[in-house]
Amino acid sequence: MSIVVIALMPALLFGMYNVGYQHFLHTGVQGTFVELFAYGFLAVLPKVIVSYVVGLGIEFVIAQWKKEEIQEGFLVSGMLIPLIVPVDCPLWIIAVATAFAVVFAKEVFGGTGMNIFNVALITRAFLFFAYPTKMSGDAVWVSGDSMFGLGKAVDGLTVATPLGEAATTGVVPAFHMDMVTGFIPGSIGETSVIAILIGAVILLWTGIASWKTMLSVFVGGALMAWIFNLVSIEHNAMSQMPWYEHLVLGGFCFGAVFMATDPVTSARTETGKYIFGFLIGVMTIVIRVLNPGYPEGMMLAILLMNIFAPLIDYCVMQSNISRREKRAIKSNP
Repeated sequence: MSIVVIALMPALLFGMYNVGYQHFLHTGVQGTFVELFAYGFLAVLPKVIVSYVVGLGIEFVIAQWKKEEIQEGFLVSGMLIPLIVPVDCPLWIIAVATAFAVVFAKEVFGGTGMNIFNVALITRAFLFFAYPTKMSGDAVWVSGDSMFGLGKAVDGLTVATPLGEAATTGVVPAFHMDMVTGFIPGSIGETSVIAILIGAVILLWTGIASWKTMLSVFVGGALMAWIFNLVSIEHNAMSQMPWYEHLVLGGFCFGAVFMATDPVTSARTETGKYIFGFLIGVMTIVIRVLNPGYPEGMMLAILLMNIFAPLIDYCVMQSNISRREKRAIKSNP
């Protein structure tokens, strides 16, 4: 768990800086690197604190009630939650969503290691369906508040993400390096492909995450996006968006690296990891293209495949058993 939190640090630190960068950029205020980072730090830190206080508080109470030791599983979820929400998301909403996810997506299933859904994604799903104006992409994706004298308070500051802009305007955004470096509006920790790549290297180097799941998510997403490029649905900007843009925009990279590879809620057989990841990539692009009301897709795709992960493992194991039975019959007629 500690290694995963360390792997999330590049995305967290860059997210803090990008929050300040986006605010200063869109309010027309000049600022130094330290001021931009300080602004983002002050904006993001309360969300991290609220996530941990609420989640760990509930787990502590339930552990005392069950007379069990407190598990460390929420260390990761508590860091993931503030990274996958917009910076303008109110603290009380994060608190309510975190409480809902910990109780109904984790503890009711038996606690750490027993949940079938990714807890952080259930938090985001709760936010999306309960407070859609805060998560839809048409909402404020750049902080319009001043932080202890840093920045400038602006009323009605709205900036769409590239995916949200494509879904609402029907115009495919031109590819630029900011999509890779992360200097674009979006959820706090999901914008920088480079920061996420550093985290991926840490997870793969330490053997914490499965490269099979991670790679197959990108293969499935690229293939499905390429197929939609060939079909090119009229008046559908998402279907015309180049496959490589799909992979670097939104939460695709973040979900592939930190969410799909969750060992508790993903497939556990080696072959199943390929299937699980591939289907997540495919479903993400299908949702993006065919559901204009939700231009992201990664969250719903992972949650859907969380449901089917046990079935995938079962089918893989049954296939292995059948092959071995056939070999045994041939060798012992």
